[in-house]
Amino acid sequence: MSSPVLHVKPEEVDSFEKRGKYTISIVACGQIGVFHAYFFAEAGFKVICVDADQTIVGHLARGKAPFLKREIELKLRNHVKTGRLNATNDAKNAVSQSDVIAITTPVKIDEKRKADYSDIENTCKLVGSSLRRGSLVIVVSNTGIGTTEGLINEILENTSGFKVGVDFGLAYSPIRTPDKESLEELTDHKRIVAAKDRDSSNAASTILGTIAKNGVIRTENVKAAEAATLFEILQQDANVALANELALFCEKAGADYLEARKLLDTDAHYTLRLPTLTGGSLKGEPYLLLEEAENLGVRLRISTIAREINEEIVRHVVNLTKDALRNCGKTMRRAKISLLGFSQIPNTKSSIKKAAKELARMLETKGAKVSLYDPYFSDSELTEMSRPFKKSLVEALEGVDCIILLTGHEQFKRLNLKKLKIMMKMPAAIVDLEGVIEPDKVEREGFVYRGLGRGVWTK
Repeated sequence: MSSPVLHVKPEEVDSFEKRGKYTISIVACGQIGVFHAYFFAEAGFKVICVDADQTIVGHLARGKAPFLKREIELKLRNHVKTGRLNATNDAKNAVSQSDVIAITTPVKIDEKRKADYSDIENTCKLVGSSLRRGSLVIVVSNTGIGTTEGLINEILENTSGFKVGVDFGLAYSPIRTPDKESLEELTDHKRIVAAKDRDSSNAASTILGTIAKNGVIRTENVKAAEAATLFEILQQDANVALANELALFCEKAGADYLEARKLLDTDAHYTLRLPTLTGGSLKGEPYLLLEEAENLGVRLRISTIAREINEEIVRHVVNLTKDALRNCGKTMRRAKISLLGFSQIPNTKSSIKKAAKELARMLETKGAKVSLYDPYFSDSELTEMSRPFKKSLVEALEGVDCIILLTGHEQFKRLNLKKLKIMMKMPAAIVDLEGVIEPDKVEREGFVYRGLGRGVWTK
C-alpha cells in the first residue's frame, strides 16, 4: 500500500485532526530524536519511536526521558496513553507503517577522529528494505557534505528498489545547533529544508512546517545545506574555545569569568559562551568538516586550534582537582572522588555522559577512586558507565575527599554546605564546573574551592 504524503498539500495537514491520518517514524531516539517525537505528537501526528536499545524503548514506552523537563515528560506520557506515541525496536515494521521516516542516527567519530558512517548505513538499509511507495524520508542527522545525495540516496534506492523523487521523497533538514538544545530554541529557528526534486521539497516543507514555529528555508542545493550546518557547528566550537581559553586566563589572573560574562550579557553583540567540559573531544561533529578539509588539502586553522583548546579541557579539570586536593593536604592517589551529575539540560545526555566517563578514566589513572551519582539515570544506565555508582546523594557524599559538579541540577544547587562538612572527609574539596555554588560560601565553610574560570579562590 502506498503513502500519499509525497504529494501532501498544506491544507491536508492544517489541523490537529487531519495530521492524525499520518504516521511518522523517528529512527534513533537520542535527545534530538525524542524532541522530534514530542514535536510531531504535539502537532497531532501518530509517532513511532524506533531504537535498537531496548532500555531506551522501554523508557519511551512509558513516556519517560531523563533529559526532558517534567511538564514535557507529562505531555509525552499522555501521548503514550492515548496511543499517539509508541516505541519499538522493530524498525522494519515501523517503517512499513509510516508515511514519514525521520532519520536521526548520528555519525560516529572514531578514536582517530574519522567519520564512521556504519550506523547510518545500517539505518538506511533497514529503512529502505521496508519503505512504502510515496513515503518521505527526512535526514535530520548532521552529515558530511555530499552524504545525503551520495551514500544515503544510494542505499535507500538500492534496498527499496524505488527512485528518489519518483517513488519516494528524500530531504535533508538538520537541527540548527543552538547554544542550548532546549525545546524552545529548537523550534525558534527557521528550519532548513533541502531536496533536489520538487515533490520531496514540498512534502518535507509541509510536514516540517507544522512543527517549525518560524517556518522553513527551502533550497535545492543539498550540499550547501550540509555545509551551512557544519559551518555553524564550527563557529560554535570556536566560541566555546574562546570561552574556555578566557576561563583559563581568569583562573590564573584571579578574576571571575562568570561575573565578567554577566556584565556583557546585557549587550547581545558581546555575549560570551560559558566554559564547558563537553566542548572537547567528546563532541565529534567538527571533525565531519575538518576531515573533509584535510582530504582536500585545506587546513582550517582557526577550527583546528579551537579543537585543540577544547580537547584540553578534561585534562585541565583533572589538574584543577589535583590542585584542590593538594590544598587539602591530600594527593590524588587513593583520594575518593564523587562525580555528580552526567545527565544534563540543556546539554545532550550523551555528551555529558561521555565526558564523565573520560574524566573518571583520567582521574583513575592518577590513582583516585571514583564513584558516580546522577538523580535522573536508572540503574541500568548507571551500569553502562562501568564504574561504581551511588543510589543516593547522601551515599555519594559520605567519606569522599572531593566532589566534582558536572551539571547544574537543582538538587546540586541546593546542597547544604554545613551538612556536607559532616558527610565528607574534611578537609575536602569542591570542584564546580557549572558555577552553581558561590566560591566565597564554599570557602567560608572550610572547603577548598575550584571552578572553571573562577580564579577567585583563596586557598
